[in-house]
Amino acid sequence: MSEIALLGKKIGMTREFYKSGQLVPVTVLKMEKARIIHVIHQDKRGYKAVQLGYGKIKSSKLKKPIKGYFAKKNTEAKKTLKEFRVLDTEQYKEGNEFGLEIFKDVKFVDTKSKTIGKGFAGAMKRHNFGGLRATHGVSVSHRSHGSTGQRQDPGKVFKGKKMAGHMGDKLRTMQNIEIIKADVENELLYLKGSIPGSKNSEVLVKKSVKNIKKMTVTEKMKKAEDAKKTPEKKKK
Repeated sequence: MSEIALLGKKIGMTREFYKSGQLVPVTVLKMEKARIIHVIHQDKRGYKAVQLGYGKIKSSKLKKPIKGYFAKKNTEAKKTLKEFRVLDTEQYKEGNEFGLEIFKDVKFVDTKSKTIGKGFAGAMKRHNFGGLRATHGVSVSHRSHGSTGQRQDPGKVFKGKKMAGHMGDKLRTMQNIEIIKADVENELLYLKGSIPGSKNSEVLVKKSVKNIKKMTVTEKMKKAEDAKKTPEKKKK
């Protein structure tokens, strides 16, 4: 179950208080249930995977081929289709749905979302350049990025050169984000800290890829309380 992911919508940020009075900033995600549309087997495609559908969409907005695909699968139309590789396809059946319960025993997750688009930005804002000198002959070009290349050799600007251009609106993955709490009834997921993207942007959430050994906020608080309870050794 942990190999698949859920798609959610970023509602915004708030904060959570613990009994000790500790405050933790959280991002709230409204998660959608995922339905298995198609199970891909090793003998047909050469790999094992499941195709999941997310969100609702009017059938009038779909083209005929995709309409026929959903009719063949005998399921309602889904807005987004995503494919995930799995180790074993036997535990997945077409028509099954998954919700927040897949993160029941998961402490850390990875998120993937689009950053806020900032439009055309200069080199100082986009790449944190220092700019040119404020005096000694520098005129009009205080915020320019300076030299972009060489002379006749190589006679071009190297690929990947940091220059002014379109900033933001790119897919970014955040790893090892702690789950503060999960509201299964209202399908809300509270993640520690901030996540890239504006409000109502789509966020893909899946179990953390890396093997995390760090403690959660509740575990740290419990350890601190246990440390207070243990009597200190008398000094000789």
